[in-house]
Amino acid sequence: MAEQGIGPEGRRRSAYGPAGRAGTRARHRYAARHAAHTRTAAALAAAGLALLGAIAPTPSSAATPPAPESPSGTRARFVPGPCPDVPDPIPGECGFLEVPENRARHGSRTIRLTVAIIPAASASPAPDPVVFMEGGPGGDAIGAIPFLIASGVNADRDLIVMTQRGGLHSQPNLACPEIDRFNATAVGLPYDAPSTGAGLVRAAKECRDRLTAEGADLPAYNTTENAADFAALRKALGIKKWNVYGYSYGTDLGLTYLRRHPQGIRSLAIDSVVPPQIVSLPWAWDSAQEGINAIFAACAAQPACNSRYPHLSRTLTEQVRRLEANPLTLTVPPPGGGTPVKVVLDGGTLVNLLVTDGQLVPSADVPAALYELAAGNPERLAQAQAAGATPAIGEFAHGLTHSVACAEWAPGFTERDVLEAGRRAFPGWPDTVLAHAPQLPFEHDLCRAWNVPDRTAVQRVATRSKVPTLIVSGTFDAKTGASWGPFTGRTLPRSTSVLIPGIGHWVVPQETCAASVLRSFLKRPTSPDTGCVAGVVPKPFTIIP
Repeated sequence: MAEQGIGPEGRRRSAYGPAGRAGTRARHRYAARHAAHTRTAAALAAAGLALLGAIAPTPSSAATPPAPESPSGTRARFVPGPCPDVPDPIPGECGFLEVPENRARHGSRTIRLTVAIIPAASASPAPDPVVFMEGGPGGDAIGAIPFLIASGVNADRDLIVMTQRGGLHSQPNLACPEIDRFNATAVGLPYDAPSTGAGLVRAAKECRDRLTAEGADLPAYNTTENAADFAALRKALGIKKWNVYGYSYGTDLGLTYLRRHPQGIRSLAIDSVVPPQIVSLPWAWDSAQEGINAIFAACAAQPACNSRYPHLSRTLTEQVRRLEANPLTLTVPPPGGGTPVKVVLDGGTLVNLLVTDGQLVPSADVPAALYELAAGNPERLAQAQAAGATPAIGEFAHGLTHSVACAEWAPGFTERDVLEAGRRAFPGWPDTVLAHAPQLPFEHDLCRAWNVPDRTAVQRVATRSKVPTLIVSGTFDAKTGASWGPFTGRTLPRSTSVLIPGIGHWVVPQETCAASVLRSFLKRPTSPDTGCVAGVVPKPFTIIP
């Protein structure tokens, strides 16, 4: 569920003139222009398709300007400001939303969340914009802008993107360079060894201690406060109604927002669904099983793939068991070349490479990679693992990730519960692998060090609403299994659920049909055009001689 993003705030101007001057018009522009329903056409910046945002070096959170103190009762307000200086300049207006860090605490300081407003492509846009909710938790919302534009999310409406509290470009930024640096070394460590877990927990505690010393109120970085921030943004910009689009953790946030702040929501679109009432550490094993098995079933349905790579489920089990018993240590260059790095391939590493949903091992390559491994050629997988040796330090807000995960996902379930869920999903796999939720290893240990209060009573709740909702899921999604989309729709009677074959996590930027369905939904929320879905089939798998 964790995603990533781009670079530092700074000096670059947008394609629409000085960002500061444009930002001063933002709030009044909505009230006046949307009342008239007229405007001038805007030129759009296009970006190539990729699963995650472009990456650039960023300063550590220690370089983030301190958040100002705020008196009790301070209301949220929008303040014009420069757009972040990023590789793809933001084609619009920017500013900051100022809100209390902890709405429940008297005298809580004020924090600042960067807001970008990208004009619609249409000369006659609809009056209700789209607001985007990033994944993670801890991903970079600004880094998603090129992919949202390329998908036409702002075709007929303005697009509003706000960093979540603690995220990159927000003040404060809850980045954890300590964890980033540990993760860079962890590619050469056994995935589930106790010593590896101890190193991760130590890095997390160092980050927590630093963030707390800098004044961060970590329990306030939660989904309830996140949702309240978006409700405050709508009011601060004077928007009567808007549409919400979120993916991954952004769907958890979007559903929470709809439940707690339904006013002003015209429609909700959720992509790669994380149901608030279900999400937990054991839940991750259900999603991993569903996504991996869907890839294997799609291979079996393609004659060339089935002939070349039969019995994929059995092969995976054999390789997980073999690598866990006898890990491989290799020195390989990262993808694209560079200085070779030491990597360790064990059973846990193999599983988590598959769960990254194409970010490290493309889904089309999974059958070939497994058979190469079984034949004694682990290079493809080893190179994928080596990619983690050069992370963008300070880019991902691990502080938000663990503040949410430790308060909302981990409580109520024990390490034994995670193990049992793993055994149900993948019987026959080693317990050492199954004891750790995919992508959140040693999370119970980490949460004891992170030390935020249990919030499941207020957060682990189903959203019930008659607001029109679009639910988009990819069948290859091993992070947020596709079946959780229709499951979430059970309490949303005006929802439309679509399953996109052959696509993993964050569907819309990867599949033109899904993007078309989303645009159709934004025009007609109660009757979107889903006709193209029937023609989508998984792409051919890689076949090696």
